Amino acid sequence: MTNKDDLSGKMDASAHILPIRVYYEDTDFSGLVYHATYLRWCERGRTEFVRHLGLNQKELYEQDSLQDQRFFVVRKMQLDYLKPALMDDVIDVVTKVKEIGAATVVLSQEIQRDSEALFRAEVMIVLMSAQGRPVRLSDAMKGAFLPEG
Repeated sequence: MTNKDDLSGKMDASAHILPIRVYYEDTDFSGLVYHATYLRWCERGRTEFVRHLGLNQKELYEQDSLQDQRFFVVRKMQLDYLKPALMDDVIDVVTKVKEIGAATVVLSQEIQRDSEALFRAEVMIVLMSAQGRPVRLSDAMKGAFLPEG
């Protein structure tokens, strides 16, 4: 039986690392990884990073009161495609906190093959209410995003 923790990557110093194998379905007609696939991988990396921090996104959203429901949304992304990933590559999605604001967290993400950068993204996520308004991060949530040490 698979250990669920094995599926979510690991923390290494101040970064979260999620290993992923490139499959045929990730590529386009040229055999290179399709550009939107990098965004899916970054989403997985962010989701597993937040899970490692102990912030359960499903629990944030499934509050008893509509007033208490919260969720993270992507506000802004800056992308840089450096080199292509290829089928059967094993890549790492590396996610780090770059900046914490009142209701936002800016994450630096890099997709690497053998420690070589293939793709970089800077992603701003915002904590939102069910009413569609930004919500201030609690001190506990800010503390979870801060690197240990």
